[in-house]
Amino acid sequence: MIILSILFFITAILYSSVGFGGGSTYLALLLIWNIPYYIFPVIALFCNILVVTGNSINYIRAGNHNIKLLIPFLIGSIPFSFLGGTLIINKEIFEILLFIVLSITGLLLMVNNKSYEKKEIKVKKLNFIISFLIGSILGIVSGIVGIGGGIFLSPILFLLKADRPQNIVTSASLFILINSISGIFGQLSKENILNEVLLYWPLFFAVIIGGFLGNFLNLKIFSSRVLVLTTSVLVIFVAARMGYGIFI
Repeated sequence: MIILSILFFITAILYSSVGFGGGSTYLALLLIWNIPYYIFPVIALFCNILVVTGNSINYIRAGNHNIKLLIPFLIGSIPFSFLGGTLIINKEIFEILLFIVLSITGLLLMVNNKSYEKKEIKVKKLNFIISFLIGSILGIVSGIVGIGGGIFLSPILFLLKADRPQNIVTSASLFILINSISGIFGQLSKENILNEVLLYWPLFFAVIIGGFLGNFLNLKIFSSRVLVLTTSVLVIFVAARMGYGIFI
């Protein structure tokens, strides 16, 4: 538990430094450590909530938010995230889904790292229906696997030039927070596993401290682009480690 807590701590630092929660990597680490897979999503989603709550508050206080941009995505994602959380899938399918999620996440972060350094862009208004559909797809995937979905939403918003980088990062954090809450309610509806989850309290303590430090690094020390690149390397490494275990 000590080594796993340290890895959760490092993950929280890296992900929170760029506005994410780290759910996908928490899941992979839990899989590597042979934790019972049916409690993976609850642990990961709760860690997400602990990490991004502080980020969201800090970003909003700084004035970097655009609620109108986020609302259509949330209208689509909240019910589907809950629905995804209620679905029961076997371990083999879960592992493959998680491997795919991690691989796409790492590649998106690496390819999209330059976007975090752009200060001014020509913002384009998004269609409500398109935003709703994207939110719905991200919601169902997030609920099933146990992630917040912001790590996918952020590159999409950058690609669509939906807002300034600062506002996009805040939107991703809020998306993760709200989706994680919806998803965790869906997961807890399946069976009474809360008491078992609470046995892993050191992991929750580790991500609280890591999330605080990660937000400090983002605000005070390293550039967002450096932190995004570092995080992408970590995610790709974990995905490769998972892929080796699944397919070889």
